[in-house]
Amino acid sequence: MSGNALYTDLSGYYDLMCADIDYHAQSHAVQRLQRLFGNGGFRHLDLACGTGPHVRHFLDAGYQSSGLDINQPMLDQARVRCPEAEFILQDMCHFSVEQPVDLISCFLYSIHYAASVERLKRCIGKAHDALAQDGLFCFNAVDKGRIDSGASVSHSAEHADASFRFTSGWSYPGHGERQWLKLRIQRSSTDVHQEWADEHPMVAVTFAELKALLDPYFEVQLFEHDYQRILPWDGASGNALFVCVKR
Repeated sequence: MSGNALYTDLSGYYDLMCADIDYHAQSHAVQRLQRLFGNGGFRHLDLACGTGPHVRHFLDAGYQSSGLDINQPMLDQARVRCPEAEFILQDMCHFSVEQPVDLISCFLYSIHYAASVERLKRCIGKAHDALAQDGLFCFNAVDKGRIDSGASVSHSAEHADASFRFTSGWSYPGHGERQWLKLRIQRSSTDVHQEWADEHPMVAVTFAELKALLDPYFEVQLFEHDYQRILPWDGASGNALFVCVKR
């Protein structure tokens, strides 16, 4: 499989693939950042929302939350999870909203799905256009200069009489604006073993390059990739939270 085929064809396994993610902690942290740095409003849009777990937590916290994704199977599941929310089938680099929102989030490094610097610029511009005055754009990112292409993380889960193992890792060749998110899913039942592998092309930038793209549109602060505490980025780690207030 290639491109986004895995997410489209195996959308039913997406929540298992992300079973180790603390969606509540991530959502709560961004809500705190909105109160501290944004305009405090409750109109929220989640870019690359997937099956809607973050939207669910924002709704439960009293937000008027909506989601956007490019994959219809994901949105079908999101609508089941969050029937009161609006979900939009759009590309995050070419989206528009009918009414300005106060907060735009983009979790799970999904900002990198822009796939090229030019498309990333368009995504940033569209997020700026969609925000109300002093609105907040919050996302996490990885610095291409700090990627260990040999590293990966894995977790296992049980579902419908089968065992699953999910493995993911970043790969960067050391030059250019393209990196890859490598994913592998292994499914084992009593007498069948299946395996899927996918490589997602992602845009590769340093934090300095990303901040330079954001600066014309936003006041930008970087924080440690820690959803339990709000700490300034230490200047060394390869993961960070970008907190961007509309200029």
